[in-house]
Amino acid sequence: MTPVGPRCPDHATQGRPILRAPVKQRAQRRAVSLQTNEPVVTWGLIGLNVVIYLITVAQGTGVNSPGGSLFLKWALFGPAVAHGDWWRLLTAAFLHANILHLGLNMLVLVWLGAPVERYLGHLRYLALFIVSGLAGSAGALIATPTAVTVGASGAIFGVMGALLVIEYHATGRIAGQAFTLIVINLLFSFTVNGISVGGHIGGLIGGILAALAMTHFERGRVRFGRPWLMGTAALLAVAAASIVISYWKVRGYA
Repeated sequence: MTPVGPRCPDHATQGRPILRAPVKQRAQRRAVSLQTNEPVVTWGLIGLNVVIYLITVAQGTGVNSPGGSLFLKWALFGPAVAHGDWWRLLTAAFLHANILHLGLNMLVLVWLGAPVERYLGHLRYLALFIVSGLAGSAGALIATPTAVTVGASGAIFGVMGALLVIEYHATGRIAGQAFTLIVINLLFSFTVNGISVGGHIGGLIGGILAALAMTHFERGRVRFGRPWLMGTAALLAVAAASIVISYWKVRGYA
C-alpha cells in the first residue's frame, strides 16, 4: 500500500520485474507468522514429558508405576541434591507419578502455556518455565526435603504466576481470572494428599518474579522490546536464588 493506493510489487522497483518475488514474499510472511504465533515451546515441553514418561513406564512396572534408573536419577530428593545431584532441581519437573498426574499437568499446560507463550515469546516463555521449575524445587525442598518429589506442576504454577502479572497490567485488576484460577488450585493443593504444596507455592512465586524480571511497563501494560540487561540479570538472580535456597535447605543431608 502507498499513500495513493495499492501498487503492484512487480513495478515497485526499477528494472525488469522478478515474477517469483511476490510468491517468495508470501512464503516468507507465512513462515514468520508460524514462528511467532505457534506455541512450539509448549508443544515441545509436552512431547518431552510424554516421551520421558514412556521411558520410565518401560523401565518401571506398569503404566501407572513408572520407575527405573531414569526415575531414580532424576527425581527430586534432598539428600541426593546435597550429595551433588544438582540436575534433579530441574529434571524432576519432567517426571510424573502416574498417567493421571501426567495428563492433568499436560492439559493445564496446553490451556495456559500456549497463550502465555504467544504473549511472552518463545525464549522468554522457556526461561519462565525453567526458572519456575527451579523455584518449585526450592519450595518442595523447603517443605519436605527428604521426600521424593516429581511433576511439572511447580513450573505450571509459575506459568499461572506470569499470567497473573500479564492480566494485572492489562486490566489493572488483581482479582481476575488468573487470580481465581490460582486460588482454586492452591485450595486443591492444600486439601488433597500427596501434593507438594511447597513445590506449587515455590513455582508460583518464581513465576511471578520471573515475569516481573522479564518485563518493563509502560502506561499500565506489559511491553516487550529488545533484550533488557536489568531484566535478564534479575531473571538469572531468581534462578540463582532458587538454587542457593535449595542447597541451603539440604545441607547436611548428604
